[in-house]
Amino acid sequence: MADIEFLKKMATQVRRDVIRMVHKPSSGHPGGALGCADFFTALYFEVLNINPNNFTMDGIGEDIFFLSNGHLSAVWYSVLARKGYFDKSELSTFRLINSRLQGHPTTAEHLPGIRIASGSLGQGLSAACGAALAKKLNGDKNLVYTLHGDGELQEGQIWEAALFAAAKKIDNLIATIDYNGKQIDGPVDEVVTLGDLKAKWLSFGWEVLETNGNDMEQLLSTFEIAKSKTGKGKPIVILMRTEMGMGVDFMMGTHKWHGKAPNDEEFGRAMAQLPETIGDF
Repeated sequence: MADIEFLKKMATQVRRDVIRMVHKPSSGHPGGALGCADFFTALYFEVLNINPNNFTMDGIGEDIFFLSNGHLSAVWYSVLARKGYFDKSELSTFRLINSRLQGHPTTAEHLPGIRIASGSLGQGLSAACGAALAKKLNGDKNLVYTLHGDGELQEGQIWEAALFAAAKKIDNLIATIDYNGKQIDGPVDEVVTLGDLKAKWLSFGWEVLETNGNDMEQLLSTFEIAKSKTGKGKPIVILMRTEMGMGVDFMMGTHKWHGKAPNDEEFGRAMAQLPETIGDF
């Protein structure tokens, strides 16, 4: 049974981590990271079958996660550290010269938990398809998970991978879309509208679920349903509605905090809304 109160406290602490991480170098992408704090917390502290103490690049014998929209790195690093992949004190080096915690995840620094460089949008689903097929060939019953931005779905490679996954019956793959309706240049519908996104994924041959990505109980329930649908011939996608900037009132409801760090005054206001719950790094 999931400890919902612990997960909610961890998500709040992760949001606090994100603001502190992007404020120090005055660089980063807090908006989407805040919106996905509940998702990452649920994923790493409840859903994934993983072993932080024995990280391997091939991921044999455990679940694998790929962050396709790599600019959300701050929230991923926070959760990886708090799960035990590396010491949380390293979070203070985010985006600094020679840090392993670069603005977009890379593999050159050999940071535990990271299996591909990401941030060149559109590539994560293709990598996930390859990893999921490898698990099938190896007789590995574990699953592959991904996260993508809704603006990222404007990349053609996503849809090539979506066609491939359905055609090859990659049914050990659970993709999630951060469906917050905003991207760096404005509302997604004003940049390049996605239309009926559920109908698109259904027409591509995927099993489609929908959830509120800022409701911990609903998130966990949706993940359980998604896992129950694996192994049945279709890849699964979760359309996850989130609020960009969730948890910090002046960052919510706008795309302007997609890639903007808070100044000192804004930092103070944000910290006042995100109480320390687990312990700062």
